[in-house]
Amino acid sequence: MPTEAQVREALSRVMDPELGRNIVELGMVRAITIDGPRVAVTLALTTMGCPLKDRISGDARAAVEALEPGLQVNVVLGEMTAEERQRAFGRQAPEVTAAQQASNVRRVLAVMSGKGGVGKSSVSALLAVALRRKGLNVGLLDADITGPSIPRMFGLHEPPEMGPAGMMPVESRSGIKVISINLLLPTEEEAVVWRGPLISSAIKQFWSEVVWGDLDVLILDLPPGTSDPALTVMQSIPLNGVLMVTSPQDLAGMVVRKAAQLASQLKVPIVGLVENMSYVLCPDCARKVEAFGPSQAGRTAAHLGVPLLGSLPLDPELARMADVGDIERYAAEAFRPLADEVWARIPAAKCTPMFG
Repeated sequence: MPTEAQVREALSRVMDPELGRNIVELGMVRAITIDGPRVAVTLALTTMGCPLKDRISGDARAAVEALEPGLQVNVVLGEMTAEERQRAFGRQAPEVTAAQQASNVRRVLAVMSGKGGVGKSSVSALLAVALRRKGLNVGLLDADITGPSIPRMFGLHEPPEMGPAGMMPVESRSGIKVISINLLLPTEEEAVVWRGPLISSAIKQFWSEVVWGDLDVLILDLPPGTSDPALTVMQSIPLNGVLMVTSPQDLAGMVVRKAAQLASQLKVPIVGLVENMSYVLCPDCARKVEAFGPSQAGRTAAHLGVPLLGSLPLDPELARMADVGDIERYAAEAFRPLADEVWARIPAAKCTPMFG
């Protein structure tokens, strides 16, 4: 039968695919128990929301099984404590870049939905516009690398310039600083056919190599889902909080609850929930028509234990103005109190990135 040292040696050849270091070096091997041909290995992941956990577990099982024929290997997954994460990642915190030294971003808010098609990018853009109207210095990072839409909404087409410290964001008419992959492409219709690691790398670069300057708040428009891009943002960017966006359908509520679980597992505060496309206002009688059925947002917010900050209408005028790049001229009367509520609820303290 193998010894504990032999099992540990075998596990030292198992790499975390995202971090590029072996699981023993990272301190992920919490316990090894050997009882005859039965070997139990307990691994502590950086987060139980890790999308690569099945791969890591399978690689660990295969490495130990290869030691001797007939071994019965059981891999149990747990989660690192905050202290364990600090020990694992504190040594590899990235150096502060010249762009970061030239920037002072006081609050960072991610806007997340989990599900596509709920108008998350519209909410991100409207929030940026509303906060800018309050006199705040606002930045908008389009982290939806494969489906970017922010530049079109603001009528931005010119590529960003390079400064001595890094890339300079493009400014909108009202002074919102914007960065998006679409500003770097030859045409806005060109597809970005990248796998997860490249997308994650681009998001990190938009944070660390763009000179954001002096900002009261930077808004991150996340892509749908809970895979690599969302995980990258929550693990590597010091967020103050995340705003969840849903729509009236219960299906959207179910998916946003998944996204909220990821935020909770990574200890990122949820500022609240916004329901988009809640109703259509009849142009003749001003009656609210629930085009997508009765609202489920109150139930979703209660399930998450977060406030429902507001419900926004489905407005054809917003769609028209976004299409022609005039979103900053949209009146957004229903959005003003919601933006005030969001701003008041963003925590002052930032989360500590895990540099995963």
